[in-house]
Amino acid sequence: MAETRLIQSRYRLLDLIGRGGMGEVWRARDEALGRQVAVKCLKPMSAQHDEDHTRIVRERFRREARVAAALQHRGVTVVHDFGEYEGVLYLVMELLDGRNLSQLLEDNAQHPLPVDDIVDIAEQVADALGYTHQQGIVHRDLKPANIMRLSDGTVKICDFGIARPGHGIPVTSRLTGVGIAMGTPHYMSPEQISGGQVDHRSDLYSLGCVLYEIATGAPPFDLEDSWGILVGHRDTPPEPLRSHRAELPGFFDRVVLDLLAKTPEERPADAHDLRRRIAVGRTGEQPSLGPAGEAPPAPVALSGRTPAPAAPLPAWAHTMTGGHRATGAVTPPAPLDHSAGLTLAWTTGTAPPGPRAPSPSRRDRAENALREFGRIAEDRARALGPEHPETLAARQQMAYALGRLGRHTEAHALHAAVLAAREHALGPDHPDTLRCRHNLAFSLSRLGRLEDAYRMAHDVAAARARVLGADHPDTLVTLYEVGYTLGRLGRWTEALHTYRRVAEARTRLLGSDHPDTLATRYEIGISLGRLGRSADALELYRALVADRTRVNGPTDPETLRARHGLGVNLGRLARWDEALAEARAVCGGREHVLGPDHPDTLVSRREVAVALGWLGRWTDALALYRQVADARTRLLGPAHPDTLAGRDDEAHCLEQLGRAREAADLYREVAVLRERGPAPL
Repeated sequence: MAETRLIQSRYRLLDLIGRGGMGEVWRARDEALGRQVAVKCLKPMSAQHDEDHTRIVRERFRREARVAAALQHRGVTVVHDFGEYEGVLYLVMELLDGRNLSQLLEDNAQHPLPVDDIVDIAEQVADALGYTHQQGIVHRDLKPANIMRLSDGTVKICDFGIARPGHGIPVTSRLTGVGIAMGTPHYMSPEQISGGQVDHRSDLYSLGCVLYEIATGAPPFDLEDSWGILVGHRDTPPEPLRSHRAELPGFFDRVVLDLLAKTPEERPADAHDLRRRIAVGRTGEQPSLGPAGEAPPAPVALSGRTPAPAAPLPAWAHTMTGGHRATGAVTPPAPLDHSAGLTLAWTTGTAPPGPRAPSPSRRDRAENALREFGRIAEDRARALGPEHPETLAARQQMAYALGRLGRHTEAHALHAAVLAAREHALGPDHPDTLRCRHNLAFSLSRLGRLEDAYRMAHDVAAARARVLGADHPDTLVTLYEVGYTLGRLGRWTEALHTYRRVAEARTRLLGSDHPDTLATRYEIGISLGRLGRSADALELYRALVADRTRVNGPTDPETLRARHGLGVNLGRLARWDEALAEARAVCGGREHVLGPDHPDTLVSRREVAVALGWLGRWTDALALYRQVADARTRLLGPAHPDTLAGRDDEAHCLEQLGRAREAADLYREVAVLRERGPAPL
């Protein structure tokens, strides 16, 4: 793409202004509007990366575009456009005239910045974070290279590549899980390091690291190896800033130390509280103490070695590189035009998988996670006690892995045990307790205990609305689960009402193109179809297919899923020729993207057979029904409910072809298998 120098006949690349592990940033001219812009291009993945890695990196790039485009604040980089050209994803942003904080430190020979500048930067970043957190977004990679100071003094946060909805539960997953920690070691919060739940207060910790560095010339734990850095964040109190630089105001020293508290509860409540403290401190008044009302712990002098941790760091930390502090945070190509600065840091973490049927590689990862967190839980129980929060966090990760493996009975038992401990230690309405109850409702649903699951999810949603707010991301996740369980109970009118409420809130908070908003619209279509309102469902799915195609591309599994819903409702309206064409297109797409035996592919193949049957083409339909049933027998076993449903389809088709004896024999075989039930896993 760089050779053509022109993207989509509109953006002409002029100068390369940054390069990182994932891509490049160019100064470009928007030929349509006659203005200069910055274009961020995702580099094609090399052959050594597997498909999962490539998909994750591309999705993170798309997520950056979606998140940044949804944020409208003077302290956040403006996104103009996003797309794909010749297989390369690109993001068009405002061209920033300034320098990032990493470059400012380099310009200053790594000496700290002037005090007035530091305090002004702190206040502006706090204001921007207050806005992004209010929108439900946690940045998760705040560092000097991702904060720009423009020539007019404005400060902007950049690079939302690993940002995500905050407060613990990923909105895209019905079951709470914590992904592999991502970020840059010098600026990672203790909860990121431990793989625990990350919310907006993790960004506040990272900001504390940034302010510490620009105020003293070095980050709080400036050690040589990544392991020492991570242990320092988790176990070692930082030295006061004024022990390095006496001229710093006392209030600023206290604010930064509060930001660097080891537990989120000890930090400022939110970025608005932080900004208030800074504003009060600038007037010369004494800002309030931290949330606990306690003084910070006595400082411990740092040496070349840090104390041994009480419990082991997660396995990923052993192979993690140290990353960069502000010195050398950007390795620019030569020559570069620094007059138009832009965030040049390209993050390279691994995103957690989405809530799709697990592939063998994902099953392997889930099994590895189960073993690893089981070991961590045992170590923490010995060192810290069985009901210590870190022990419970590891056990909750085990339960999550069990759920990913389909071992819902074991997951349920472990969730219940963790819940009992959480309630005893924290009380029934603590966010961590509510998170356990949410997961327990999920496992109850997957075990078929639908009434119990509904009651628990309903109660959790009400508690989260009371404690966190009606539109909090956690509340919406649980409401989504309420809608799902209502649907399984056949209470489709209530499910429709619930999904619409979630969709409206997510549209307002996350934007209409956010994947979680789009996922909720899909469930609205399911509810409409189940209520016999197929014309309304068809209209919804046409719009959803168009939006998914625009946002994700025509072959994305979620686009194909929306097209599947479109085809089903064409059939319900007896438009079988159109339904057949749509089902075949979706089946072909799923075979190519997911594989011929993927559960979604088999569902589409069955939909083709259904349409053929309604068109009177029973011989063709029989061949497809048998393919589906044989594949499910091979993958799931002969007595699995989905396999038996496939055999029922096959028997019905035999009846339509006048082969009554074969149909009767098959019905009897299915009845015997159904009575025996599926074999235990």
